[in-house]
Amino acid sequence: MTNGRISAVRLGDAGPEVGVQGLGCMGMSFAYGPTDADDARATLERALELGVTLYDTADAYGVGENERFLAPFFNAHRDEVVIATKFALAIPPDDPTRRIIRNDPPYIRQAVEASLKRLDVDVIDLYYMHRRDVNVPIEETVGVMAELVREGKVKYLGLSEVTGTELRTAQAVHPIAAVQSEWSLFSRDIEAGVVPAARELGVALVPYSPLGRGFLTGSFANAEKDLTAGDFRRQQPRFTGENAAANAGLLESVRTVAEAHGISLGQVALAWVQQQAQAHDLPVVPIPGTRKVSRIEENTAATRVVLGEQDMTLLEPIAAQVAGDRYADMTFTSAGRE
Repeated sequence: MTNGRISAVRLGDAGPEVGVQGLGCMGMSFAYGPTDADDARATLERALELGVTLYDTADAYGVGENERFLAPFFNAHRDEVVIATKFALAIPPDDPTRRIIRNDPPYIRQAVEASLKRLDVDVIDLYYMHRRDVNVPIEETVGVMAELVREGKVKYLGLSEVTGTELRTAQAVHPIAAVQSEWSLFSRDIEAGVVPAARELGVALVPYSPLGRGFLTGSFANAEKDLTAGDFRRQQPRFTGENAAANAGLLESVRTVAEAHGISLGQVALAWVQQQAQAHDLPVVPIPGTRKVSRIEENTAATRVVLGEQDMTLLEPIAAQVAGDRYADMTFTSAGRE
């Protein structure tokens, strides 16, 4: 099962064809504690062998270091991969630990040139607005992104953490290939507005953190106790204190389904996300992150798991019972604008 290639899907009406599961590359050099570069490179190669072609990064991951790390792999397989990167989270000169959201035209042009240089490519396949700056009209932001397409610096456009209304407004300016938002057994708020808008407009959904940042795999139960000091999950409300204890209890139904199918908890979580494509009638390409070959094999195998109606019914109540917000600062998400 782990040796089979995954199937492919078009990334919305306006996007490229990609493997039905992508790879989130952030953790290979940023955010999730110590990493082994050789293991990460081996994971990239194995992912491609298994049919994973959408590779996701951002300029904010390690202040560009993640893009630099991926560049040799991208260049070695340029015609086989779809490179997705993002702009919008800028670093204030007076405080390198902070991120501020910028969508203004001069910043976008500065950001794309920097990403092109770090990635060592002539064109970015899929360029996302990472977060929404409400002080800049989205028509203005997408207008500049559309200019980048016309100039040959970007092929396709994406948005991250937007509302359904914002997606419709953006689509009127230029075709949007994909919307990237958190979507998992623990996070389903996008189903109210974004998913229906995407279906209507022919836009794909690219769920990030489909494994609940690893919590849904059972790999840790409390971030403060189980993860290293540099791991940013220690700052996320869902994974600490009483919230973590409450949320760990929600994994029992995931375990029940996993045992019934003879698969891992993570495969249940990923299979659930993959099946949202049929449930909502639109392309869904999750981007679970990993830096281990064994995990990329496990994750891609989940694309061939079929959960039955009884399984889906058992998993249905989980999201409504989750304790704690996705981030300590939810202003960095679309939640307050819905």
